[in-house]
Amino acid sequence: MIPLDPAPNLIDQVYARILEGIADHSLPPGQRIRQNELAERLGVSRQPVSHALHLLHRQGLVAESGRKGFQVTPLDPVRIRQLYEVRSAIDALAARLAAERIKSDASGRARLEAALAAGRGIDATTSLAALIALDVEFHSAIYRLSGNPAIEETVGPQWPHMRRSMAAVLAELDYRISAWREHEIIATHILAGDAAAAEAAAQAHALAAGRTTEEHLKAQRHAA
Repeated sequence: MIPLDPAPNLIDQVYARILEGIADHSLPPGQRIRQNELAERLGVSRQPVSHALHLLHRQGLVAESGRKGFQVTPLDPVRIRQLYEVRSAIDALAARLAAERIKSDASGRARLEAALAAGRGIDATTSLAALIALDVEFHSAIYRLSGNPAIEETVGPQWPHMRRSMAAVLAELDYRISAWREHEIIATHILAGDAAAAEAAAQAHALAAGRTTEEHLKAQRHAA
């Protein structure tokens, strides 16, 4: 991890850096986090690290372990699938609303097109962190285009859990390609203003992602 420069929002920076490590599995499930070591690696004092870890604890991303210690919580395959089931309904709504607004929101259309174009550039060399960021940006563009801020506000708190689960499947080249093919289908329907088709494609994509992720996580658990 690259040391951080002291700043007024240091806790936010430390939180973001630890969350990034949890999401891309450089801090894998089950790993014990020692505050002194982490503070030294980040080039900060223990205080912002402690605050950041308590924020992550409230989100269920780390659990208490020993005296004043924490460890990265394991991924629960069933829980992840359940999150995707809920997200499938939300994503379906977002895609339908986005398709209905596509002609009236030029900036939203441009953001979706940019997210889609960025995803087309992925290959075997694309880092896991970049893959996760691209995936999140694609769906965030649809949420924003929907014109309903409650969608992003509802999904937002669950993204950290889903981001870390993505690492289980996006590491595979076949899956990352198939996922972006599905993104292409969703975006094509939205850009064409076909609300019903966009809704169905978004829901199918989220449900399939949930099932695939659950299967991969269970396989990893059995192999451990």
